[in-house]
Amino acid sequence: MFNMKIKGESEQYRIAPTKIIALGLNYRDHIKESVSVNSNNSSKEIPKEPVLFPKTPNVLIENGKNIILPAFLEDYNFKNLRTDYEAELAIIIKDRCKNVHKNDAYKHILGFTCFNDISQRNIQTGDKSGWFRGKSLDTFGPIGPCIVTLKDIGDPQNLTIQAKLNGKIVQNSNTKNMIFPIPEIIAFVSKNFTLMPGDIISTGTPAGVGPLKDGDVIEIFIENIGTLKNSVIQEN
Repeated sequence: MFNMKIKGESEQYRIAPTKIIALGLNYRDHIKESVSVNSNNSSKEIPKEPVLFPKTPNVLIENGKNIILPAFLEDYNFKNLRTDYEAELAIIIKDRCKNVHKNDAYKHILGFTCFNDISQRNIQTGDKSGWFRGKSLDTFGPIGPCIVTLKDIGDPQNLTIQAKLNGKIVQNSNTKNMIFPIPEIIAFVSKNFTLMPGDIISTGTPAGVGPLKDGDVIEIFIENIGTLKNSVIQEN
């Protein structure tokens, strides 16, 4: 694990979650493209409740570290090998909590940061167990560059969110476009799982996801937070 600066403070926070819970299909425009990239169990219907999946802590890398495309993927001889970036707003939980009411949700947030939900599409769509393995390969969760607390974030439900691939904007949306807003997300997740200090909830991605290749540079920008920047390398 590693330390991340809390913006505006001298304090460093140790990133060591007991769990990472991510949301799928939380932006309407991404639902449409999820069908086109054949994400497992995807349809054009708006979910009636948040779609949750886990990412394991081994995915986490800090700002500036390399995303590694595993060599073993070549052994499958997939027709169209595809590993995607996904720009997301992440929530870091402040304290142990369970069955949080949505009106109290913000009381349990330490802060917010950028997250890149790297997704290996061939495994995600092909594994009988669902999304787990395709979402949890090593380095598949860049996070950073800093934590912004609730008092400094402004309105977390009205932030520009973008991804830039090799300097070109490929995702451009706003957190106001989430289907399930932050208080509902925390209420739902905490109903299912006891949340612990440092746990991470990643809130879903807007449209514009796309593939990464060796040598790419992917940047995730969120207003009032900053830019998470990582290079991509192919494992030999």
